[in-house]
Amino acid sequence: MMYTIAFALFAFVTLASGLCVVLLKDPWHSALMLGVALMSIAVHFVMLAAEFVAMMQILVYVGGVLILITFAVMLTQREEEASEEVVQA
Repeated sequence: MMYTIAFALFAFVTLASGLCVVLLKDPWHSALMLGVALMSIAVHFVMLAAEFVAMMQILVYVGGVLILITFAVMLTQREEEASEEVVQA
C-alpha cells in the first residue's frame, strides 16, 4: 500500500514539474523544474530496484545536463530591464 502511495506521489511530482517546464515563461524556473522532474525520475528508478541507473540519472542528467542548461541560461539572458531604464531617462 505504501509503495503505491509513494509511486502516485512521485508520478504526480514528475507530471506537475514536467508541465511547469513547458508552461513557465522564465527559463531559469523552467530549468529548476526540469531538475525536479529528473530527480523524481531517479526516485522511480530506485523504486524499481535499479539503483545504478538512478545514480547515473542523477550524475549525468541532473549533474551534467542541468548544469549546462543553467550556464546557457545565465550567459544568454539579456539585461532588458537595465536598457529600458536608460531609454526612459
